[in-house]
Amino acid sequence: MDHFEPLPKKIRTIFEEHGSLIKFPKSSHICIEGEPVKDLFFIVAGKVVVSKETAGGKELSLRICGSDDCIGEGIVFSTSGFYPLSAKTLEASQILTLDAGLFEILLAQEPDLLIEYIKWLQLQNLKTQTKLRDLLLFGKKGALYSTIIRLSNTYGEKLENGDILINYPLTNTTLANLCATSREVINRTLHELKNLNVISFDKGLITVHQLNYLKDQCECDNCPISVCRID
Repeated sequence: MDHFEPLPKKIRTIFEEHGSLIKFPKSSHICIEGEPVKDLFFIVAGKVVVSKETAGGKELSLRICGSDDCIGEGIVFSTSGFYPLSAKTLEASQILTLDAGLFEILLAQEPDLLIEYIKWLQLQNLKTQTKLRDLLLFGKKGALYSTIIRLSNTYGEKLENGDILINYPLTNTTLANLCATSREVINRTLHELKNLNVISFDKGLITVHQLNYLKDQCECDNCPISVCRID
């Protein structure tokens, strides 16, 4: 849709020059929350969901990442020593892995690149803060509305009639995990929006007809597109 701030290109170069390429099948864990930190990850191809998980199987998905994105960025220069989030492939993916300690050394050698990386990292923090804001202040419906807005900004294709096609197949389970709720709540709310002609859906693809309705319902702050995204 609109312009957003990508990961600095030089970061990919570092992964390509010093990392190892690994192919992960669909539904494979790349890292698991609570495990000791070893590597950072750069997505060459595929889709990866980054989540907080519980032993009971509950999940809050924070990001759906695609190619040219970095995973595990929060551990850089951290003293915790453990992954704060889990990452799992949504499809067969190619991932560059790089030792976290080596990445820190390489960043420290290039102060300008380090500053660019910190700027990008702060952007990821802003994304997470706005997602939690919508979930905590506007409940399950507000979380779904804002998730649809973010999906529109990330995967949306504007049609000739002004509608927005979210060109990424979504299941109710995926949406439920993004909103920390159940599939039943998602199914019911989606049908409510369909009956209001706010959205329509076909074969897992959502088309948004009234984006402003969704923005009004969750008191949209009109954040920059670089912040209001799902990746």
